[in-house]
Amino acid sequence: MPTSGISYKGGSKSLNPQALDFYPHLHLWKMVRAKSSILAALVCSLSATDVLGALIQKPGLSLPRSAASHKQAVKDIFLTSYNAYKEFAFGHDDLEPVSKSFTDGRNGWGATIVDALSTLAIMGETQLLEEAVNFTSRIDYNISHTDSTTSVFETTIRYLGASLSAYELTGKKFPVLITKAKQVADKMSVAWVGDNKVPFGEVNFNTSSPQLATSNIAEAGTLTLEWSRLALYTGNDTYRQLAEGSVRQIISVPAPLPGIPGQGINPSTGQSTDAYVTWGGGSDSYLEYLIKYARITNTNDNVFADTWATAVDSSIRTLAVTSIVGNHLYLADQDDSGNIVNVGSHLACFMAGNWIMGGRLLNNQTIVDKALQLNDACWNTYASTATGIGPEAFAYFSNKGNNTNQSPTDADLAFFEQHGFFIQHGAEYYYMRPEVLESNFYAWRLTGDTKYLDRAASAVTSFQKFLAAPVGFAGIWNVSDTVTSDSNFIDDSESFWYAEVLKYLYLTFDDPAHISLDQWVFNTEAHPYLAPPPKPQYGSGALGGGSKLSLPFKSSEKLPQVSPAPLLRGRPVSGANGNV
Repeated sequence: MPTSGISYKGGSKSLNPQALDFYPHLHLWKMVRAKSSILAALVCSLSATDVLGALIQKPGLSLPRSAASHKQAVKDIFLTSYNAYKEFAFGHDDLEPVSKSFTDGRNGWGATIVDALSTLAIMGETQLLEEAVNFTSRIDYNISHTDSTTSVFETTIRYLGASLSAYELTGKKFPVLITKAKQVADKMSVAWVGDNKVPFGEVNFNTSSPQLATSNIAEAGTLTLEWSRLALYTGNDTYRQLAEGSVRQIISVPAPLPGIPGQGINPSTGQSTDAYVTWGGGSDSYLEYLIKYARITNTNDNVFADTWATAVDSSIRTLAVTSIVGNHLYLADQDDSGNIVNVGSHLACFMAGNWIMGGRLLNNQTIVDKALQLNDACWNTYASTATGIGPEAFAYFSNKGNNTNQSPTDADLAFFEQHGFFIQHGAEYYYMRPEVLESNFYAWRLTGDTKYLDRAASAVTSFQKFLAAPVGFAGIWNVSDTVTSDSNFIDDSESFWYAEVLKYLYLTFDDPAHISLDQWVFNTEAHPYLAPPPKPQYGSGALGGGSKLSLPFKSSEKLPQVSPAPLLRGRPVSGANGNV
């Protein structure tokens, strides 16, 4: 894999054009550059034997008649939400659906507009899409419109990721989207300092300097899809090198479990700062992107697929637990001392869809079967609440112990005896997250089992009943509270409501040939990218492991916030694993 050196300016890696021959199927990508429909036609023309084993979707999948009305219901929710945003918050990041105002938690660049680009394209909302593209074309990413630093991770998956996806979904009709993607990536590139392989997590756009602080593997390892795609369209391979170099460094560090490093990482040293293992916030999308990067590039370097397979193998051997009530399959966490912690989270529920995808790419039915069981357990957190909507985080007692890092109340124990989990204290809220419905979408496209359509329809009904706010839709503070009132609404609608939740629901009820999982790869914000024809199989079939991190591990550095929600009405919203 030919590479070239990276020059340095002012302590940060500058961006120099390089060849794009890291793609083993570059000739296909040249066709993509000319006309994206050529690749889609090529995929459709391949026989089953040409792509045997790497297909995810069930062949010949069709929808029942009822799907059309559910799809329209989802679109109606989206348009109600987006029109409320346009009326009360247009140009700002988020709508406040109770106050009928706005917040600017993503630097004031209009996060909702940009993050909604790919959903607007998929839903065929041409007029709104063109309006959003015009707005995006005028964003000045050279400065932040707030005093806050800029998250490299969040800006990559939302602003950069959405622009690249919309460019492809619209048949490359709007090249200005690549121009703006390049502008924001260039500003973020100062996060890589000196010889550091791992970027710092936050950048001050107004001073073009990074915030020197500990990062986590999700922040540092969830850049490869977007930055490699930017390299493809700009001809500047340094974007890919920066993102891929960070992942390779994370792969190389000693890990408490084979394939799964601790959450924290110090960009200055490139080494772990703790040994906490989880598929939840702070680690989640690093693991997600290992297999997705292998798929979207078709790279012949097996390190990404093999590391993912090793992480899954470790998870099945060590983290997989069964609740003593209900026999639900969960993935527990493991703490710095190597103790199993019986907790789960909405964020972590992405793993079922990710395992469906990776299991199919690896031709490993065991992984697929486990994925469907994990998906059922995650859905149970929706089906068991009074609103039919799942909480932010939950706990349980399992065949590997009762450690939940909290003291359950009598009410918790009673709930567990009935449902096989209980809601973690302080995590009773629903912050409009997508992961459970994301995995449900993958399960439907894989199996064709209409129970997954029924589950999606149930979620739509619950959203209509309990999330309809004074304007638009809002999250709720307590998923067990069926009384709809302003006091139970979270007065902030994050952009991922438009980018992820409603897109996955819409596609669940849409023609399965539209945005096929065999032709597109979703980034962690649900922005799809066109993929080359799949290889017969991904990975070498061998498990890695690398060096073992000795436990117990004593952490000496403070971790960044994990998927934080803003402080709203004086009520702090916790991220996964209790980080605030």
